Amino acid sequence: MSDELRFAKYVATGNDFVLLIDLDDERPLDPGIVAALCDRRMGVGADGVIRVMRAERSDAAFVMDYRNADGSPAEMCGNGARCVGQLAHDAGLTDAKAFGLWTGGVERGLRLLDDGRVAVEMGRPVFERAAIPMRGPARETFVGEPLDLGDGTTVKATAVSMGNPHLVLFVEDAPAQIDVGRLGPALERHELFPERTNVEFASIADGGIDARVWERGSGETMACGSGACAIVVAANEAGLVPSRTVVRFPGGPLEVERRPDGAVVLTGEARRVFEGAIDLDPLMTDRATA
Repeated sequence: MSDELRFAKYVATGNDFVLLIDLDDERPLDPGIVAALCDRRMGVGADGVIRVMRAERSDAAFVMDYRNADGSPAEMCGNGARCVGQLAHDAGLTDAKAFGLWTGGVERGLRLLDDGRVAVEMGRPVFERAAIPMRGPARETFVGEPLDLGDGTTVKATAVSMGNPHLVLFVEDAPAQIDVGRLGPALERHELFPERTNVEFASIADGGIDARVWERGSGETMACGSGACAIVVAANEAGLVPSRTVVRFPGGPLEVERRPDGAVVLTGEARRVFEGAIDLDPLMTDRATA
């Protein structure tokens, strides 16, 4: 008998995920299976895989186990968390419109809004190098500093943690003109970031921010929730935007609010695309022989 895995495919502002309901924590994620599921030609196709479990040791309702498309674990995924919130409602896992989600060792609040969007509390940004992590004096920050892209171009950059590492670059050209496929991989693995980093290319325009993102472990994606938060926090620190701003990714807009207490809230659409089942045995065999 083949090893069948049931899943749901969700999308949040262009970020797509394979979601697995495993309330009793019976099926830990294998990196090879994650990579196979995310394969856009031979698998389901996604930016990452999320396993949803029942929380038993906190006040949160659920636990989110998130993996990047290459199978590597990630501490936080804002768009993925919002998909979990919508899944919990769609699948009848909870009747609550507001509940907690445990991810990366931290509880995050989720709210399903009346307009169909989902909001997630992303916590407070951290700028100290040690917390990002970023090499250099532990308590120093890297905010609005010049960064040489290696081709003679220097841009202003800010490094910040939103529960995961981000390097935000403010570019003069529209992000659509940036060679993200070349710069993204190099900056993701820049020597300053021992655990690699997500990289955002942002430009202030038309009362908001235009952006593209290269995600650690997944490559360029249509959007990034924690990346949107990092962009707005960096721009707000520089006095470029107000505390509530819309970030426009190729996949659509995300609203970010930096509250007076410093906490950040991310809001946007999240919806189910389809549900299905996949036989893992032929999937893994096809990848091994490809």
